[in-house]
Amino acid sequence: METKQHKPIIGITLGDFNGIGPEIILKTINDGEITKFFTPVIYASFEILSKYRKLLSMNEDVIFYSIKEISEVQAKKINILECWQENHTPEPGKITDVAGKCAFLSLKIATEHLKNGLIDAMVTAPINKKNIQSADFNFIGHTEYLQAQFQSPEVLMFMVSENLKIAVVSMHVPLSDVKNDITKPKIEARLNIMFQSLKKDFGISKPKIAILGLNPHAGDSGVIGKEDLEIIKPIVEERKNKGELVFGPFPADGFFAAQTYLKYDGILAMYHDQGLIPFKMLAFEDGVNFTAGLKAVRTSPDHGTAYDIAGNGVANEHSFRTAIFTAIDILKNKATF
Repeated sequence: METKQHKPIIGITLGDFNGIGPEIILKTINDGEITKFFTPVIYASFEILSKYRKLLSMNEDVIFYSIKEISEVQAKKINILECWQENHTPEPGKITDVAGKCAFLSLKIATEHLKNGLIDAMVTAPINKKNIQSADFNFIGHTEYLQAQFQSPEVLMFMVSENLKIAVVSMHVPLSDVKNDITKPKIEARLNIMFQSLKKDFGISKPKIAILGLNPHAGDSGVIGKEDLEIIKPIVEERKNKGELVFGPFPADGFFAAQTYLKYDGILAMYHDQGLIPFKMLAFEDGVNFTAGLKAVRTSPDHGTAYDIAGNGVANEHSFRTAIFTAIDILKNKATF
């Protein structure tokens, strides 16, 4: 491996190869100019990506460089790190066990390299949360897996775009359990990570953060649930007394309808859909999922496997490309913090 290069090495996981992962990766890297900005290492197989290029009738002028070890990476080439030797035939749109197995192998090897500092950041293509499950992967998703691998006490699923940055307190939790998941310690932990991330990862020296209420109308002063009044509001007041720019709790519906979100650097929602529905409505094409709180940089597009359009050549790669360049920007911000 070339150790004196200034361009970051970005590891790219394949995700479920029957989803749109291979297509959005190919559309992103099939421009040979991409290597001017970073060195890509795609954790997959030469065979799978070659089959998709033919299936999608894509330009094959850009040459893939097949490697077996990370030490073989070439800075000016599209590196394909071979994660398995078997020949597999993609079945776009189908959920198969073999696609789940390969998705895990890609993620496992890339994560090991990220932990050991052999790549500078990792960008993950979408997985299927069901067929990837095994004795080695018993997690709800990427975020929880990476938290365990890096032994991070707390992480933050941070959905980011240029004008909107939303995190959630209760991540992949059933709605029936959300109420019990909204506690003072958990909100405080998420807020701490958000503050640090906005400063270190996004270069915002004095972050201004809005906190959304849990209940309709943020509880209406305790009339519709007590959580906003008894848990969230005291946290906001304590933070303000420390000199931090924290405001809320805001009723979520009016907050987004009135475009109040534009006044804040970060927004902390209480649960998954409360944060991700408005985020995807407002920033779907350029939205990125960033795992804040890790000891490394990981981003991903803000969408899933999209089996319904897989293999048709119509998948939009913009969110995936943005995820790569967001990772690069975060690396730069960390270096200058």
